[in-house]
Amino acid sequence: MEELLKALIEEVNRIDKKLDKIIEQNEKILDFQKSSLRGNKGNLISIPNKGLKAAPDALTLLSFPTSFRKTIMALYKLGEATAEDIAKETSRMRAVESAHANYLVRLGFVKRRRKGRNVYFQIE
Repeated sequence: MEELLKALIEEVNRIDKKLDKIIEQNEKILDFQKSSLRGNKGNLISIPNKGLKAAPDALTLLSFPTSFRKTIMALYKLGEATAEDIAKETSRMRAVESAHANYLVRLGFVKRRRKGRNVYFQIE
């Protein structure tokens, strides 16, 4: 009986540690959302730690609004693409995709290069 109780306590402690990690990750996501994508009037603002030079991880990707996630997922699929290519993939207007892609460039998640009159976006 005593061994069973010890085993149960150990399992509860393991679960407690896992829950602490999940809570910590959720707090990071909430902090990111609060401080990054929307200002008081709904205008897009820049993220304080925009020096990021890597593709967004799963948690960061989930913290973006759906409209930005569509753009990011289209870029993952296409590799390198113009705003028009992204728009065809997402079935949205080119201007919307251009604005989203340029915002992701400012955040440091996407790289931009110009070739002639075309601007190509690519996830770093």
